[in-house]
Amino acid sequence: MASLYLIRHGQASFGSANYDQLSPLGQRQADISGQFFAETGLHFAQAASGDLSRQRETGERVLASQPEPATLRVDPRLNEVDNEGQIAALLPILCERDSAFADRVKAGRSDSKQYQKVIQAVFNAWVSPDCPDLSGTASWPDYLAGVTGALRDAMERAAGGSDTAIFTSGGTIATAVSWVLGVPHNQIYGFYEPVFNCSITRLIFSRGRVSLSNFNDTAHLRLLSQQLGEALVTYR
Repeated sequence: MASLYLIRHGQASFGSANYDQLSPLGQRQADISGQFFAETGLHFAQAASGDLSRQRETGERVLASQPEPATLRVDPRLNEVDNEGQIAALLPILCERDSAFADRVKAGRSDSKQYQKVIQAVFNAWVSPDCPDLSGTASWPDYLAGVTGALRDAMERAAGGSDTAIFTSGGTIATAVSWVLGVPHNQIYGFYEPVFNCSITRLIFSRGRVSLSNFNDTAHLRLLSQQLGEALVTYR
């Protein structure tokens, strides 16, 4: 069996002018994760990431600790779901339907927890079979096809029994897991919201069969938090 390790990027910079960059803690999470993988003998034969800065930097920092670092291949199909594009297309529709939701949207501009609820509503509308045609952002079927295509390409490149690192984002990981498990559209978000920074989701595969081995594992960060006296586990 070969493995794909789907690793979420380290903590990004919520509330800053540029969200798409690792915070100092996010950089620390990536560095510590890389050291952990190397010290436990997990050596990646190949590696890929989306082209977002937070994904690429996480990959570069993790791979820097490898004894023979793989070249980080960039594949935009591994990018995060386009939350901003979905919000622009669907938010007016959802606000018109529900005034209470419209109030939550206003609060979400300065409150990350409220913002997450807005993301949930928009995401669920986006993956629904009843989602209207969108302009300016990918449809759910097109995004799903891109993610699964990127994963299939990585599996085709992998040698038998090898380990591949894929540095990506929570929505991409939720998409991958929902594809492997075949979950209905109204359950996909349940795999999106809880994904921790630098968590590990492992897919194992052989001869065209793909299985979920573990999801959203942060055991390495929890162990190192205890050993180093640092708070390394975050999901925002």
